[in-house]
Amino acid sequence: MATALWIAHVEVIDAEAYGKYAVLAGPVLASFGGKFLARSGRYVQLEGNDRARNVVARFPSVEAAVECYHSDAYQAALLHAKGASHRDLVVVEELGE
Repeated sequence: MATALWIAHVEVIDAEAYGKYAVLAGPVLASFGGKFLARSGRYVQLEGNDRARNVVARFPSVEAAVECYHSDAYQAALLHAKGASHRDLVVVEELGE
C-alpha cells in the first residue's frame, strides 16, 4: 500500500487558539501513523496563495490520513483551528518506488 502526504497551507489569525489546535493535533496524527516531515519551516512561495504555515506529514496510506481527519480526537482539536485560521488541506498518495 502506498504512503500518503497530508499537506496543509495555513494562515493563522489567532495564534493562541491555533496553538491549542497544534498541541492537540500532533499526538492524534501520530496515533494514526502520521509523521511530520515539515512544519512551519523556511519556504519560498512561487505561485498561488501565500500562507506562512506549511505542514507536511506522511501517513501509512491515504485511508489512514482520512481516518485521522475524521476521528473524534482530530475533530475536537480542529475546533480550535476553526475561526483561528484559513486552511487548505489535501491528502495525496505518494508514488511507489
